Amino acid sequence: MYFLKLVIKNVFRSRLRSLLTLVGLVVAIVAFGLLQTVVDAWYAGSNAASSSRLITRNAISLVFPMPLSYRDKVRAIDGVRLVTYSNWFGGIYKEAKNFFPQFAVDHETYFSLYPDFVVSPEELAAFKRDRRGTMIGRQLADLYDFKVGDVIPIRGTIFPGAWQFTVRGIYGGKNDTTITNQMFFHWDYINEEVKRIAPRRADQVGILIALVDDPSRSADIGKAIDDTFRNSLAETLTETEKAFQLSFVAMTEAIVMAIRTVSFVVIFIIMAVVANTMAMTARERLGEYATFKALGFSPRFVAALIFAESLAISLMGCALAIAATYPVARAFGAKTAQLFPIFQVSDVTVFMQLGCAIAVGVVAGLLPSLRAANVNIAEGLRSIG
Repeated sequence: MYFLKLVIKNVFRSRLRSLLTLVGLVVAIVAFGLLQTVVDAWYAGSNAASSSRLITRNAISLVFPMPLSYRDKVRAIDGVRLVTYSNWFGGIYKEAKNFFPQFAVDHETYFSLYPDFVVSPEELAAFKRDRRGTMIGRQLADLYDFKVGDVIPIRGTIFPGAWQFTVRGIYGGKNDTTITNQMFFHWDYINEEVKRIAPRRADQVGILIALVDDPSRSADIGKAIDDTFRNSLAETLTETEKAFQLSFVAMTEAIVMAIRTVSFVVIFIIMAVVANTMAMTARERLGEYATFKALGFSPRFVAALIFAESLAISLMGCALAIAATYPVARAFGAKTAQLFPIFQVSDVTVFMQLGCAIAVGVVAGLLPSLRAANVNIAEGLRSIG
């Protein structure tokens, strides 16, 4: 017990220095946790993907559509239980800055493939009945204060024109990790207008989504789908939903890697700061450590004293930083809700923060503790700090 009391007294002997070191640790570890949470948010869509769903798109690029007739051929493939389709709309709500995902979907089947979207039967039925009806995610509804019955004007970009949709339902998520910032409406409504103004673009869809009976057969079923349309005018590429989502993340992989690198650079910098603090502490107290040795305390005890002090500072900073990470992340997530609909500090991030703090304490205290343990008693007693 006396050892612990001695460590705590030494930690706060130079209060200003200890306070500044703790502040630096807290800022660094909070920054590390926030940057790691940004990386997690980047992968939120792919992490929520289902292994039972396959995505089929045009083999050339996602921007090229496929004939709607492909749906029936995919449905006929062995192992496919259900098929739906979706098309990116890309419209603008009031201002260009109001970006959120908008999809024209098969209103009859789309929600059957996504059980993570929780919607009341009454609202789903109302959505299916109304040709201009739309389903709005809870996160999107909260962001723009949409309510059932509201009319949402959207200015088309890919599909030019002034479109209006009536909110017929607001769907929630099965759990906190379900992304609900999308807007879904009838593909038929869009297709009818396209037939009128650009008939050649009609009856085309962006992607087909197939629900398979056995996820372990996904690779074989995907190959069968692509073989069906080989040498056609619109060959296909079929992949799992997770692979499809990760293909978007891959476009910004350099940014993700840069964020990861910066997060560890921050920890390296604070490690140098704490190491400098502990080196100053050991240099100032050489006389004390020499006295300990002269009184019969072992070099191991002296080294442990410095080492424990370094760990104590790091762990106190870590505790404060973890406590601060959650409110900081909530505030950051509220400001970036459109970019990161799911922004939550994971348990893995917290454990990484703890691991980094321990690493900082160990590395920062290693050399000063060895120096203190090996101090010559006569030289140490002559030291004046």
